[in-house]
Amino acid sequence: MSPPDTIRVVNGLEKNAYTYYPILIVGAGESGIALAARLKEEGFDQYRLFERQAGIGGTWWINRYPGVACDVPAPFYSFSFSQNYSWANLYPEGAEIYKYLSDIIEKYQFVDKIQLNTDVSELRWLEDAQLWEADLTHMVPGTGDLSRKALNQRIAKKGRESVYLRKETVRARIVCSCAGGLVEPNAWPSSIPGRDLFEGPVFHSARWDDEVDLTDKNVVVVGTGCSAAQLVPRLTKEPYNASTVTQIMRSPPWVVPKAKPPGGKEGYEKYSPTLFSTVPGMAKLFRFICFATGEKDWFTIFDDNSWNHKYRKKLELQMVERMKSIVPEKYHEILTPDYAIGCKRRIFDEDWLPSLNDPKIELTTKPITKVSPKSITIGPGRTYPDMSDTNSKVSIEEETIPADVIILGNGFEVTTWLHPLKIRGKGGKYMQDVWDERGGPQAYLGLAMDGFPNLFIIFGPNTATGHSSVILASENMVEYSLKLIKKILHGDVSTIEVKKESEVAWTKLVQERNKKSVFNGGCQSWYQRDGWNATAYPYSQIDFTLRCMFPKWSDWDLQYTPEGQLKKAARQVLGILLLLVVIVTGYALRQQGSNVFSGFKILNHLLRRYVKQGLFSALDLVNRAITMLPD
Repeated sequence: MSPPDTIRVVNGLEKNAYTYYPILIVGAGESGIALAARLKEEGFDQYRLFERQAGIGGTWWINRYPGVACDVPAPFYSFSFSQNYSWANLYPEGAEIYKYLSDIIEKYQFVDKIQLNTDVSELRWLEDAQLWEADLTHMVPGTGDLSRKALNQRIAKKGRESVYLRKETVRARIVCSCAGGLVEPNAWPSSIPGRDLFEGPVFHSARWDDEVDLTDKNVVVVGTGCSAAQLVPRLTKEPYNASTVTQIMRSPPWVVPKAKPPGGKEGYEKYSPTLFSTVPGMAKLFRFICFATGEKDWFTIFDDNSWNHKYRKKLELQMVERMKSIVPEKYHEILTPDYAIGCKRRIFDEDWLPSLNDPKIELTTKPITKVSPKSITIGPGRTYPDMSDTNSKVSIEEETIPADVIILGNGFEVTTWLHPLKIRGKGGKYMQDVWDERGGPQAYLGLAMDGFPNLFIIFGPNTATGHSSVILASENMVEYSLKLIKKILHGDVSTIEVKKESEVAWTKLVQERNKKSVFNGGCQSWYQRDGWNATAYPYSQIDFTLRCMFPKWSDWDLQYTPEGQLKKAARQVLGILLLLVVIVTGYALRQQGSNVFSGFKILNHLLRRYVKQGLFSALDLVNRAITMLPD
């Protein structure tokens, strides 16, 4: 076996000195943490995680708005290899999830492998060296938490030195991009004029400003996605005490109830930690039940056939009736979606719909048409129902609303995959250019692109689901990546690259399948842009898990090292010998009419004789091959 690959400084006294990393991991969110932990479990710790933000956790570091929480049951939103038995409740808040991720880092002891406030801005494949070269930008602590637009504004006002400290170039044999999707917030909507005129604070929910006092303020929230639905109910209560909250909705989401914890909320919180930690298999069983429940949703809601259509219609009627039983009648029309449930992300709600009974909270589908120093103008017109609906009773009249603070809950830049990281592969071609040529962001199983060897994307294009846990998808991709990475670390393979025909065929399959699924169910969502769905995985997580468990090796181009070629040849020879032994043994048993015991004696004799001869022949083959290798 090749000597262990280690982190080291190359050409230390020269101008072209650089640090070499066997594995470079971009991002210290849940995917990066999962990969680092599993590498440690495999006995390998020669890697480095580079994180732009000032802390670990990715989305759970940067999203700190009121009410931020997980809408997936906690046992299913945790890694199978490191379960947490003491969640405070079934749907933990963001701070508790952040602590869970921090505890994993402490458990597997790789905090020293994480470098914060460091942005990986570009990756370049060096064909001659068979390595990746990475440009690192060391940032002023905390500035990596700013959005790209805020960074540019800071640079324009205070200069580049207010953000960037220095640059560094390093090299790595393997690069794993674990950059998350729910980090870079969408900017102020370009269709709304007057942003610069507004005198009050304007910030995104993913960049919550704790210094802004909302007491007795008139607050405007733009958006009705998952984040907005979590924060709006809390704004009029302690400790925020907003005077009014006006929520601007483009179109209604499907709102479904959260699954109730077994034993009720109080019973679950009281007894589940003890049961999960003391009853063997209890935690795994409950996790499997959560998984199975999500998979049921896939087969009933997300697939697209006549039975699914009937089921969805029935479910949609139930959800509309539920909504009408909770919210004031004036909202019934604007909260009745006109698209299939599951087309865009559902909101699992306990608080938002009831909060619409609060007289301080107002929901509207009139668009913001003007921003003034201390107010906004909504209307004339409406975004939902469509203006062509002449039977609608929803007002379209212009209205001026006082506004002291504007909070954007309008989502994230999830369709600009890997942005702003630039990746230049074989022949100097950028990945974004390849995507543009082929129709949009894509990757084989969301994991790899041809022309970019030894580069693995954890949670890449078309790996998100609307029914399951992102943790499960990430963990599946980590396990698949490890199957490939270990071949390089063991010295058997120098480069691994997916074949172009395999990547193209996979992308074609995914795009065609998505067009036949509920994701093409008549809605406008962040799953797709201009008809190209680069977000959703069009099959169940059972399907994805099996694909990751059993790689299709014929889809990959593995460049074997001389040592790897010899190992491969020896395995093939041994396999042929064992097959011959089985055949000869069967023939001998048939000829002699022997019983089972005699058969084992014959098999033992043949194993000793022919396998021994075969191994000596294989060793002779290896020795001859070694003498033929170039110096």
